[in-house]
Amino acid sequence: MDFKRLKMMGLALGMGAMLAACSGTDEGETSTENTGDSNGSTATEESKEINLAYVEWDTEVASTHVVGKVLEDLGYDVTLTPLDNAIMWEAVSKGEADAMVAGWLPNTHASQYAEYKDGLVELGENLTGAKIGLVVPSYMDVNSIEELTEEADMTITGIEPGAGVMGAAEQAIAEYENLSDWELLPSSSGAMTVALGQAFENEEEVIVTGWSPHWKFSSYDLKYLEDPKGVFGGEETINTFARLGLEEESPEAYKVLDAFNWTTEDIEAVMLDINSGTSPKEAAEKWINDNADKVAEWTEGVE
Repeated sequence: MDFKRLKMMGLALGMGAMLAACSGTDEGETSTENTGDSNGSTATEESKEINLAYVEWDTEVASTHVVGKVLEDLGYDVTLTPLDNAIMWEAVSKGEADAMVAGWLPNTHASQYAEYKDGLVELGENLTGAKIGLVVPSYMDVNSIEELTEEADMTITGIEPGAGVMGAAEQAIAEYENLSDWELLPSSSGAMTVALGQAFENEEEVIVTGWSPHWKFSSYDLKYLEDPKGVFGGEETINTFARLGLEEESPEAYKVLDAFNWTTEDIEAVMLDINSGTSPKEAAEKWINDNADKVAEWTEGVE
């Protein structure tokens, strides 16, 4: 795998990572530094090197660090590489990263899936019941996108440009006539939650691009705005993908990735710990220690 190229892409996202740090996460952390030569076929059983790519959303920070820690405990040299959403898909499809547990389907990542699926191995869903949409505090007197008029200064606070939920928000502005003069403000997942928290503190109006599972629904009383036009789609799943050849070159890591599956309650527990100031690695380790039976299911038959 071309790890040097991934490093450069990660550096290019430095500004996004700085903003995301506002939420108290440490998404750029890696479990172990990868210093060896990488050419797309080094993640062998002998070298036991695994590079997991992820997008810097709170959900994916939590899930990737948990899976990474499980593999690390099995003796793997694990690198966690935060990337832009589209680059994450490209990296795994080209063998520059080994796997990801961050594919939102069928809507959020539909375009990336269509473009890169032929170069990927689909391992199936690792979480069900995911959702995206426009989210507001429950104290706001609006329940549908069609009801929006001049709330929150006619601004929707978004996350990173290129994210699936941002594309859907842009489509909503285009399709809902009442949003024709509205602005979608790009930021980051961390900056978005900071804006949400500040609005709650002052009981102000705010509209954000949201998704669940997410710790904000446990911390704040929120609601999704109804979407009569179905722009944001229905229920989604989060899915695991691996590069071609990983099963043959690193069968035990592949087996763990294939078995990885958890619930909204599981992932939100990790996200809440991270949001409270625990590092992603420590939060992952805590959850693993508290859920040994579930982890044993993922690692069954793996030495």
